[in-house]
This record gives sequence, structure tokens and C-alpha cells, in this order.
Amino acid sequence: MALRITKAELPAEVEEELIRQFGAVPEPFAVTAHNPKVARDSSEMGGKVNEWDMADEGLKTFAHMAVASLVGCGWCLDINYFQALHKDLDLTKASQVPRWRESQVFTPLEREVLEYAEAMTQTPPTVTDAQYASLLDRLGEAALVELTASVAFANLATRNNAAHGITSQGFSDACGIPLSARPDARPHAMTDPRPDTRPDALTAESGAASTA
Repeated sequence: MALRITKAELPAEVEEELIRQFGAVPEPFAVTAHNPKVARDSSEMGGKVNEWDMADEGLKTFAHMAVASLVGCGWCLDINYFQALHKDLDLTKASQVPRWRESQVFTPLEREVLEYAEAMTQTPPTVTDAQYASLLDRLGEAALVELTASVAFANLATRNNAAHGITSQGFSDACGIPLSARPDARPHAMTDPRPDTRPDALTAESGAASTA
């Protein structure tokens, strides 16, 4: 798949800063920049989402990846796996999210969360009372509200990217463990340039990455 829209021309200083942070200009940012208000508000929304701290970071990251895998957003899947590296999450687990049903590395709770993320992403959603009640019992009200909102945001980002034709930029190439593909899908193509992997090269989906 190729981009269905041109990349906006960015001010030199903005482009340089994005390259410093990510090793390349994130395509969601370059596309959204055609509409400054959308770009600004998307970045602010993503930044706010990343400030939430009542739910486990690993569960939220894996859930976002599950949404991306199901929707077919290679960019979100790729960047979230790259971010898992910098959040010190279990990369073996993160690498297996696209094939979590077949994998044996996830805990029962993680499997419930991944199933919940997919159920929220189906059209129409297929979340059941029993499924919700189980997570409510295990996570509590605040964490489940946060997890649910995070999955909803992941749907916004992944579907936005997929519609624009935005695909993986190869950020996960920096991770030591290859990212698995869905059993029924071909691996996403990875393209250069490869990102800067310094600890300060990541802004936890703020700014550009928050739109994805």
C-alpha cells in the first residue's frame, strides 16, 4: 500500500526535531500537518492519553498493538513495538501480539485484555457482559475505564492511518526480536531510514506519534 495523500511540507526546524527524535519524520505527522488544527489537536489528544496512569502500561501497549494488528495498521503496530523496547516491556510478549491466540507467552489476564481489545474493535463491537465483568473484577473501575478509552483511541489512530494508506516505517527493526505477523496476514514491509534508538529519541507517542 502506498500513501493516498502527499506529505505536507514541514518547517525545517520541525522536520529536524522529528528526525532527531525518531530517526525519520513519522508519516502520520507529515500527513496530518496538511490541517494544522487537526495536527495540533491530535498531538494534544495523544499526549493526554499517554499521561494516563491508572492502568498497566504493558496491558495498554499490547491492547493498542492488538487493535493495530486487527485493523491492519502496520504503522501503529510497528511504533508501539518500538516503544515497548523503550518502556522496558517484555519484548518477547510484545513481539507475539499479532499471533497472541497461538502464543503461549501471555498470562490469563493479558489474554483477556487482548481479547477485549479485539472485541471492541469488531464492527459492531462484540464485547460481552461476562467479558467486561471479568476485567472489571480483575482491574477495578479506574483501570478498566482507562483501558477502554485507550483501546478506543487506538481505533481512532489505526483507522485514520489505514485510510490514508500509512504503513510501517521500520521502527521495530531496532528491536532484537522480530515482530511476528498475524497468522492470516503477510508481514508488513519495513523501509529505511531506521530510527535513532537513543533513550531520548522517543517521546512516548507525543507529538507525531500521538496521531498513531
